[in-house]
Amino acid sequence: MTEQIARPEGKTRIRWSVCALLFVATSINYMDRQVLGLLKPTLQANIHLSESAYGYIVMSFQIAYALGLVFAGRLIDKLGTRIGYVVMMGCWSLAAMGHALVRTAAGFAVARVFLGLGEAGNFPAALKTVAEWFPRKERSFATGIFNSGTNVGAVLAPAIIPWITYRYGWHAGFLTTGAFSAAWIVWWFTRYRQPKENASVGEQELQMIYAEAAEDMGPSMPWRELIRHRQLWAYAVGKFLTDPIWYFYLSWLPSFFYARYHLSLLKLGLPLIAVYNIAAIGSIGGGWLPSLFTRWGVSVTRARMLAMLSCACLVVPILAVTRLGSEWGAVALLSLAAGAHQGWSANLMTTASDMFPRRAVGAVTGFGGMAGAVGGALMAAYAGKLLELTHSYVTLFWIAAGAYLLALALMRMIAPGFKPVEAL
Repeated sequence: MTEQIARPEGKTRIRWSVCALLFVATSINYMDRQVLGLLKPTLQANIHLSESAYGYIVMSFQIAYALGLVFAGRLIDKLGTRIGYVVMMGCWSLAAMGHALVRTAAGFAVARVFLGLGEAGNFPAALKTVAEWFPRKERSFATGIFNSGTNVGAVLAPAIIPWITYRYGWHAGFLTTGAFSAAWIVWWFTRYRQPKENASVGEQELQMIYAEAAEDMGPSMPWRELIRHRQLWAYAVGKFLTDPIWYFYLSWLPSFFYARYHLSLLKLGLPLIAVYNIAAIGSIGGGWLPSLFTRWGVSVTRARMLAMLSCACLVVPILAVTRLGSEWGAVALLSLAAGAHQGWSANLMTTASDMFPRRAVGAVTGFGGMAGAVGGALMAAYAGKLLELTHSYVTLFWIAAGAYLLALALMRMIAPGFKPVEAL
């Protein structure tokens, strides 16, 4: 017999506390990911790292991330979010600190492989948690909140890592995030429970969380069923074309400012902090946009597409960034583009839970993330070779400007209306 849980009276909002935990995990994830890009100029001087070698190191991460996502979504579906999240964060945190042990480009490539395998679990786990804790109408906003952690992590890294590196050397730069990861893992493992198992969740909140759950519950879906649906391929195309742009910003913005405006390691922090702070606002604002449109009488699906179109258009001015003589003019355009990307990403990721039942969300987001990582690997190899040959970022920013509009057009062609799948 199942023990009856005594629940608090009145309205509770425990789901937003869970969202805050996802935000912290995503922040740690991007702190770990950002360190290599920040230290690129330092590593070029210390271990004679070439542009093409750096491109291949980034590509190693992306390929491993893609392979990890093949299994991460399925692993999260099978282990559940409580155990699965701990396993994946433990793996990527150890790999991030392991960078301090290597001295060659090949060594960094190996470290990035293990980092990519571990980090592959963050978004499938976070999105599955959102699907478990939030009704459909709130998911894009919740996703926007935790996804803004990518920007906070990218802000904290340039605020902390240059100073740590200046005082203690570049090895210490790779060791700083381990304590954050350990604290989060302990809290999550000891305190996190499913909504129906959490005694702090009130009856009203529980009913709202599970109001749409009848059609969602059930065993995880096998790949042979998922790949038959056009919605899966539409989601994958969106990720393949636009995730590489964010990876490009993370990996090359520090060296762009260094090459274009001759900013030293200690001076890189403020421009990057400005860019990623605005990007955090864009993530939350972009996730909130569909709620605004629905209040104006627009359907949820159409509101999602309008939000994605708005974000795609806001990226286009990045075309002019290489022609600006002022570093702060460049910061303004990059901030707009990064914020628009994050708003786009919050809505794109939410389409997975819009189109698929909860039991399939982990696998779907894992597949889409894999597609994005493959695109990121191709972009990394291309960027490294192009910069070594031309020393110009113009072509790369042209690619960034057009990727989102192309992605949205193709997604609508493949899965018109982003309709939920049938017969799953």
